[in-house]
Amino acid sequence: MPSSKKSHNQLPLIGNPKARHKFLIGDKYEAGIVLTGTEVKSIRSGNAQISESFARIIKEELFLFNAHIAEYEFGGDQNHATQRPRKLLLKKKEIERIRAEIEAAGKTIVPLRLYFKDALIKCELAVGTGKNQRDKRQDLKKRVANREAEQALKKTLRR
Repeated sequence: MPSSKKSHNQLPLIGNPKARHKFLIGDKYEAGIVLTGTEVKSIRSGNAQISESFARIIKEELFLFNAHIAEYEFGGDQNHATQRPRKLLLKKKEIERIRAEIEAAGKTIVPLRLYFKDALIKCELAVGTGKNQRDKRQDLKKRVANREAEQALKKTLRR
């Protein structure tokens, strides 16, 4: 019996691998993003990077800064600026909740990934607290210990 889902091309997922290394991730939010046509086509082809980007609240609106979306190859005259600020779409109540959390605890808004949800491009944001060097080392030790434990478990299962 054929599956009920439509078969479609794999659309790219643009992630931020540095986010989990540099920040303790708190609440997550899904935001829409205001883009031009050439930006959408460029993201669709996987030419975007958000590893150095961040978000700020300016006059009751949320903006994404420093996200690099490469120029579209066939854009011509209508091509976009590669690192312009892009407006993020959240409900007013969510923006106020984020603002209160940032002002109270000195946290920051970190984009975790850009992804497609149906035909729309969404940005997953998180409120994060910066890690110090000691926390980063602890995370690295945990990862190494888990990896060694998994390898030992695989060896015992093969025998």
